[in-house]
Amino acid sequence: MAEILTGAPVAEAIIQSLIPRVERLKSAGVTPRLAMIRLGEVGSQLAYQHSAQRVLKRIGAEAECFALPDSTSQAELLALVEEINRRGDIQGCMILRPLPSSIDEQAVCAALAPEKDVDGITPTALGAVFTGAGSGYPPCTAQACIALLDHYGIDLAGEHVAVIGRSLVVGRPLSMLLQARDATVTLCHSRSRDLPGLCQAADILIAAAGSAGLIGREHLSPGQTVIDVGINAVRGRICGDVRFDEAEPIVRRLSPVPGGVGAVTTAVLAKHLIDAAEKALSG
Repeated sequence: MAEILTGAPVAEAIIQSLIPRVERLKSAGVTPRLAMIRLGEVGSQLAYQHSAQRVLKRIGAEAECFALPDSTSQAELLALVEEINRRGDIQGCMILRPLPSSIDEQAVCAALAPEKDVDGITPTALGAVFTGAGSGYPPCTAQACIALLDHYGIDLAGEHVAVIGRSLVVGRPLSMLLQARDATVTLCHSRSRDLPGLCQAADILIAAAGSAGLIGREHLSPGQTVIDVGINAVRGRICGDVRFDEAEPIVRRLSPVPGGVGAVTTAVLAKHLIDAAEKALSG
């Protein structure tokens, strides 16, 4: 049976490391504050918002939520982003995505001030991830995968990692973070030829395609570490991209959904906020 890589202890370790840093910021007159922009009432976005609020409250930081109707225009949303850019009491901004189809998401992301981009959505932040130069924060979910692997002492150097999913939210930036740690990365997707074979050949398999149950026993090999990033709603239940019951008897290590990477992501978001607040204070 696989060792289950739960996210709770990883998140808790990050949270505990942030509490004294927030106390030092407050003693210098700065209370870290995260702006969260949400359009509409999408259940998964509400859940993420509430999770982030709980973590920020625990460490002594604050969240200011801007809940707008999904009928909000592009101009109105850009005006809000500009307001947040100008406000000195806000050090970070999280835009809950995907945005409604009426909004040019790329333009909105590009409008955010890079120094307040704590989730790697601006061209500046993504450029830093892909080039290894410059400033910015990686997307929180991609960084959470690295944090999970690090916490459980899984050395990436020289390992063959198959990443399934090529989005700018997880797959592509995660492949860059893994390569920076000297892993050999195969970036796959749902249309890759012989996906089962590509997955079986990997030492570490990271499923981030956003497709419920995409990965099953035919993709897996004994001794693998499998990280499931997918969060999918199926008949009122949350499940991952990996068929957990099929994977658990085969692989060496396995992260669950829920309770795996998702639990770490909000802690990483909080860390990026504190990093940004410290940078703003120093300079």
